[in-house]
Amino acid sequence: LWYSRRVLFHKIESGPFLNTTMFTARKKIAKKDGDKITDLETKVAQALFDLEAGNSELKHDLKDLTIASAREVDIAAGKKAIVVFIPYRQRLPFRRIQQRLVRELEKKFSGSPVVFITQRRILRQPPKGSKRKIAERPYSRTVAAVHTAVLDDLVYPTEVVGKRLKYKVDGSCTLKVLLDRRDQQGMEYKLDAFASIYRKLTGKHSVFEFPPAPAQLE
Repeated sequence: LWYSRRVLFHKIESGPFLNTTMFTARKKIAKKDGDKITDLETKVAQALFDLEAGNSELKHDLKDLTIASAREVDIAAGKKAIVVFIPYRQRLPFRRIQQRLVRELEKKFSGSPVVFITQRRILRQPPKGSKRKIAERPYSRTVAAVHTAVLDDLVYPTEVVGKRLKYKVDGSCTLKVLLDRRDQQGMEYKLDAFASIYRKLTGKHSVFEFPPAPAQLE
């Protein structure tokens, strides 16, 4: 009897009971049953769980928040950015703490740029001449609207103050995005990441810049 109790105690100490924290962290991932959870998603969920448990400023706000998925995107100089996708209904609660949350996550991920993107669904335009009765597609589900929303999510908390398309002789074009100059000091390190992520998510080439300061009058 003593030996069996000792074996049981050893199993409890070295078995899956030690993974309770990791199991709890996975509750921060909102995925359908059977969908695979990647290592990166587990790490992001664990980081959120740790912040919820140990950061008094973020604890209350993080309590009911989850992520939908996460992925890495290659950026300049062999670095990677982390894109965290969040459920649409949680976009506003996330934005209330996003600046503080991004700072903490970038510390945990060795300075890799972190951005949050709201999950959105694009609906295809119904084929012309279709006899099936199809509900009118809302503008928010069009490609143009979703790509604009992705752009706004990507650069938050700064804002897009100007956009222009630059066409080349070969027919290709590049989207030039101007951001609010007041946020330049805190956001300039992410410009390359913004361009790489936006191309990965939308297929569009882009350049992100801050407009030059107006000449001071003497």
